Amino acid sequence: MTKITDKTLQDLQFPTILESVAGGCTTELGAEKALQLKPIADKSALMLALHQTSEYVSSYQNNNAIPNHGFDSVAGEIKFLGIEGSFLEATGFRKIAVLSETANTLLQFFKKFDDYYPTLNQRASQVELTKEIIKKIDAVVDKYGDVKDDASVQLAAIRHQMNAVRVKVNQSFVVALTQYHGLGYLDDIRESFVQNRRVLAVLAMYRRKVKGTILGSSKTGSIAYIEPEATLKYSRELANLEYEEQEEITRILKQLSNEIRVFLPLIVDYQDFLADIDVVSAKAKYANRIGGILPQITEHRRLYFRDAFHPILYLTNKQKKEVTHPQTFELHQENRIIVISGPNAGGKTISLKTVGLLQLMLQSGLLIPVHERSETFLFDRILTDIGDNQSIENHLSTYSYRLKNMNYFLKKCNHKTLFLIDEFGTGSDPELGGALAEIFLEEFYHREAFGIITTHYANLKILANELPYATNANMMFNEQTLEPMYKLALGQAGSSFTFEVAQKNGIPFGLINRAKKKIEVGKVRFDKTIATLQKERSKLEKTSQTLKEEETKARQESKKLEDTNQKIRQKLESYQELYDSNQRIIYLGQKIDDMAGKYFNNKNKKELIGEFLKMVEIENSKRKKAATPKEAKEQKAQIEQKKEVLKEVAVQVEEIRKEKKEKKRLAALVPEKPRPVLKVGDRVRMIDGKAIGSIDSIEKNKAVVNYGLFTSKVSVDELEFVEAKK
Repeated sequence: MTKITDKTLQDLQFPTILESVAGGCTTELGAEKALQLKPIADKSALMLALHQTSEYVSSYQNNNAIPNHGFDSVAGEIKFLGIEGSFLEATGFRKIAVLSETANTLLQFFKKFDDYYPTLNQRASQVELTKEIIKKIDAVVDKYGDVKDDASVQLAAIRHQMNAVRVKVNQSFVVALTQYHGLGYLDDIRESFVQNRRVLAVLAMYRRKVKGTILGSSKTGSIAYIEPEATLKYSRELANLEYEEQEEITRILKQLSNEIRVFLPLIVDYQDFLADIDVVSAKAKYANRIGGILPQITEHRRLYFRDAFHPILYLTNKQKKEVTHPQTFELHQENRIIVISGPNAGGKTISLKTVGLLQLMLQSGLLIPVHERSETFLFDRILTDIGDNQSIENHLSTYSYRLKNMNYFLKKCNHKTLFLIDEFGTGSDPELGGALAEIFLEEFYHREAFGIITTHYANLKILANELPYATNANMMFNEQTLEPMYKLALGQAGSSFTFEVAQKNGIPFGLINRAKKKIEVGKVRFDKTIATLQKERSKLEKTSQTLKEEETKARQESKKLEDTNQKIRQKLESYQELYDSNQRIIYLGQKIDDMAGKYFNNKNKKELIGEFLKMVEIENSKRKKAATPKEAKEQKAQIEQKKEVLKEVAVQVEEIRKEKKEKKRLAALVPEKPRPVLKVGDRVRMIDGKAIGSIDSIEKNKAVVNYGLFTSKVSVDELEFVEAKK
């Protein structure tokens, strides 16, 4: 069972990933769910979550885009419906109707496209599809969230009366307005609204002369707002009707609430379903941003992340328009632990975090940015010790805290554990801390746990070299500029480049030499040897890369030459056919074929004969037309140019002909099958030809072949038998 602590989630910056995912949600409820994502213990549930995200990502490329899943939260409405005797306002019902419509659309979509989205449809099939909720609400509430006039007979009658009274109110008000305006009692604005009632704007000096009720006055007191006496009567009647309308609306909404209350569990299901789809959509959007895919998840113990990116670093660099270097990691039964060494700021911690974070994301149902041929298996625990975890609250030093953490590692570490330790053994005396760290590493090794650690300790590098199933690795450095290359090289420990980096940063050479004398000669020589080996490895990497590039170029050039040779041969064969054929007859044949096609479609004999005669006249006019001197000169130049081309082609054609003759000669040596005797009516074609015709007559080894629209007289030896006369 998967047990990954909150400390591990914090160490690997998993909450930052969740914030990015939640930012892609379209609903508040979806965002809340996204922020609560955790590693999934059950493998089948995890695979379902991963495949759902992968299917949603695929919807961006295919033609079956997933419909909108956005909705307004109905949590408040669900709460009210849960209280017996309560009722919702019309706007609340409108939100529930939209929620139901959106959910139903998605349910129908996933059912229809089950072949494309099987796991998403599996989630959808857990929710009931019904139109009853929408029908009941649409019968009462319109799309604007108002109760419809025909929601009940009583309401329709009340609103009809209200409209009639409003007409009377307006008519009586207009009469009064006209009367008092003519007497000059009104201010320039003439009328206004007070307490949602239409009133006359009467000058204060004339307020006693206007019959009606004063409802207010202006700030200066110069205007009195009076509702005319004639209008007052109708206004009271309208107010009574409005009260009756509200009472009827309340009765209708209570009745509707009782009808919808029975669907409360389904409404909850709809909201949960759409929130889940929102989370899947957000995970798919995030996967698109980081280039995330679903690698193969296997049962055998192998973690292989090829061309892996740290997602947070990748997005940060992308925003800054900087390059992010991918890295490749492999852990398996015979290479269980990697010890990464090298100078600070070389990318050791990022490499460590990349492996842990990607594994954590994958086990939480998120796609990860790796090559498609990557694979991994599932860990029960991911243990981390990253950063300076000094505990002020518990008055623990860094080393005390790390020892406490190592004690937890020793209790939990087994063959289903991935451990990640940054700067292993630091915080105490280098000799003593290094020795203890060595014992811890041996213990993790014998328990067959997988792990990656970073260190500067020489004894841990030596131990990794001695243990059969552990490997040293280093973050490559440019030996000339002493700048990190952010590339992990397996198989060799890394130098810390302590004195080289110090010298590059301006520390006097004399002080560096004094420092070298302070430490053991063996350590300096060991570190120098590692540094030299690292430089040699870097050179070999560059040479290998250059050779690969040259090999790729050579392959490309070879492919180009093969393609060119093939094209030339094809062209020469085409030229031979062109050279040996009668271009004018081919052209006329094409024209006749076009006319036959038209006639086949429209059966218009008149048009066919007309076009045929037109073609004959054009050909005859070409024979009669005498070219002008200028045109003759141009034609002559063109003919000469063509002759030159044809001479060149003729040489190649002759070679091809010789090859064909040689092939025929060799073929003649092989006993041929007896040729069939051709008869009138047999279907035949020219040797190496495509058009099939029938023989009309045979005279003196010459046959007249009928092709339908024209006939041709050819030697019998040039004909190939196709089918006997039926």
